[in-house]
Amino acid sequence: MRPPVAEGVGGWRVHLRTLHANVYLLDGPEGRLIVDAGALPFAPQFARLLRAFRPDALLVTHRHVDHTSGAFLAARRGLPVLAHPAEHPFLAGERHDLPLRVPGLGERVSRVHPKVPPQSLRGVSPGEQVHGWTVLHLPGHTAGQLGLMRDGVLIAGDAVVGSRDGAHLPRPVYSADHRGAEETLRHVAELDLRLVLPGHGPPLTPEQVRRRARRGEVNS
Repeated sequence: MRPPVAEGVGGWRVHLRTLHANVYLLDGPEGRLIVDAGALPFAPQFARLLRAFRPDALLVTHRHVDHTSGAFLAARRGLPVLAHPAEHPFLAGERHDLPLRVPGLGERVSRVHPKVPPQSLRGVSPGEQVHGWTVLHLPGHTAGQLGLMRDGVLIAGDAVVGSRDGAHLPRPVYSADHRGAEETLRHVAELDLRLVLPGHGPPLTPEQVRRRARRGEVNS
């Protein structure tokens, strides 16, 4: 396995795989957890990850298909799929709504993606502990977006996006509430962190996140 992107997180190691979106493999004394499931073209790679890593559960940070398309494979293996209850109707195919530029396209894209059986879904709420990681609510990009935090390391979903020139937010068209996303970023910037692991792109330093949050304040 490749070197971890984070070590010494309460005895945990965090590994990263990029399946269009970032997928995090958390391996520690309380068990094994996968965070997010990648995009549909990468489903075979995600299936191999499940077989090799043998997690206890999958947590999806939010409902967008680039983060959830392999979740049905975890459910087939009998794994619980953890998510905020607000995301469950979309994960189960009871609602279809993706923020895409062309009207109606988001619904069509959602309908062709595999869904998670409702009985495989488990609700998790802010403040809850999942294998010793604290669940945070990071709304804006979606209403129920979640993150996980432990020992100064935050797995942030699409609350922030990494690139070679620093931290960014997803484009407003791709978020349910861009103002809410800006507010969440300011909240993340105030946390006592040493490393931020975004939903896309490379790991970020807290200072990179704070710089982007300050830029949002200037522009608001």
